[in-house]
Amino acid sequence: MSIKHWPEQERPREKLIHQGAGALSDSELLAIFLRTGTQGISAVELARQVLSQFGGLRALMSASREEFCQGFGLGDAKYTQLQAVLEMSKRHLQEQLMRETVFTSAEHVRTYLSSQLRHSQREIFAVLFLDTQHRLIRYQELFMGTIDAAAVYPREVVKAALQYNAAAVILAHNHPSGIAEPSQADISITDKIKRALDLIDVRLLDHFVVGDGLPVSLAERGLL
Repeated sequence: MSIKHWPEQERPREKLIHQGAGALSDSELLAIFLRTGTQGISAVELARQVLSQFGGLRALMSASREEFCQGFGLGDAKYTQLQAVLEMSKRHLQEQLMRETVFTSAEHVRTYLSSQLRHSQREIFAVLFLDTQHRLIRYQELFMGTIDAAAVYPREVVKAALQYNAAAVILAHNHPSGIAEPSQADISITDKIKRALDLIDVRLLDHFVVGDGLPVSLAERGLL
């Protein structure tokens, strides 16, 4: 049955309007993005098939162009649409943090870092450089690859902090596996960077590990 013949309260678009986006399932949200199904298949059913094929929304959103376009009912048009939506979301959050939000809430940081790092297929080490009011000066991805003492150089973090005249920094990196538990290497490099920043009187406020679910704060774990 076509979605237009469904009861109004069950149609994804109407449900979003009346209940908000948070009330929708992954397949309902994806159905709105897809807009239409294929012959004999509603947009919601197509969305369910796509999510099943990729193994979930996270995998779909982090897929390469080639992987994405191999999905049933997908192609370059949908891929470019998705990339535009993701980038708009990142820029919207960044504008909010630079103009309005003070980094006094770990939740604000988690939301921003999730948008930046969750969908990356490779490990990225990033730094948030903050002013004296803990407002965002700049977000910068400094290193890529395996996060260990050989890949992350504290001197580069210090150099960038001086360049942006930062008063404080927040470190972040993602685990493409989706498991956000800090490793011993994560704890070790955090300590090295903290000691390097202490020499120039820049505070290290936290280090977040981004995976599936909420990013994990090393400060909240007592590991900073």
